[in-house]
Amino acid sequence: MSARNVLAVIAPHVGGRRVGAGLATLFPADAQVTVVETADEDPAALRSAEVIITGLAPVTAEHLAAAPELELVQCASHGFDYVDVAVARERGVRVCNIGSSGAEAQNVAEQTFALMLALAKQLIPAHTALVDADWALPRLQNSLTELSGKTLGIVGLGQIGREVARRAVAFDMTVVYAGRNRVSPEIEAQYGARHLPLDDLLRAADYVTLHTPLTDDTRHLLDAGRLALLKPTAFVVNTARGALIDQDALADALEKGALAGAGLDVFDPEPPTPALRLLRAPNVVLSPHAGGVTRETLVRIALAAVANVTGFLTGEAPRDVVS
Repeated sequence: MSARNVLAVIAPHVGGRRVGAGLATLFPADAQVTVVETADEDPAALRSAEVIITGLAPVTAEHLAAAPELELVQCASHGFDYVDVAVARERGVRVCNIGSSGAEAQNVAEQTFALMLALAKQLIPAHTALVDADWALPRLQNSLTELSGKTLGIVGLGQIGREVARRAVAFDMTVVYAGRNRVSPEIEAQYGARHLPLDDLLRAADYVTLHTPLTDDTRHLLDAGRLALLKPTAFVVNTARGALIDQDALADALEKGALAGAGLDVFDPEPPTPALRLLRAPNVVLSPHAGGVTRETLVRIALAAVANVTGFLTGEAPRDVVS
């Protein structure tokens, strides 16, 4: 059998060629893997690619048009918003993620709670003050809170959302959730989770955490109107995709004191520009899309993505087809 051509496109901000080189070693010997940081970096490799495996690197309509041999785009992530899915569908190219693998679920859930705890315990201002020889306890005391007894609103109770819910139970939180589909009664019972329409969830929640894909329907899901439904004591946490929130509207709410705070691991675009107002907004905790990139998580992601591509190249039906 002739070699099958795979184009591994790994965005620079998640490791670029260094990560791509490691990924390439996981493929069988009969796969010809070319590692690039942008899909159009090597036009000949793009033109001959039968599979593109992408780590948060855009695969646009132009890229798809320049790849006549392409059969599959494999996203090395749960999200697939950086691929032009509509054009791929028109061209008969399947797009897959790693959704059923659960590769990112553990760490995204941990990152969610890290941000929630940092907000509840005011860890960033407390640390900064102590470094400056400022015993800030009297000033911070009134804003320190517990997670126990609070209502956690989870937007998207898929694999990652369920890992968050499982941890919420351990913290004695009440779980409500919203999403396009209601989960089974058995899953609801497992976490004591109650389904609510999104607007009702926002009114009820002390913490709101987003775990839904970015699509045309979910872009700016939390806009100014929906952010206004939240209690002034509520916190927003986003470890999914930055564009799920209207970032200017969130900055407005924080600057006006209409929200207690926000924990953000994702931005629109990434990396964020210095002009992003949220970088200077009050009571925010920020991290650089770290929710899916621990040492352990990266191994699971790579193995899941490569296994799906390898299976496809040997005639198996691909898993986690999103289009």
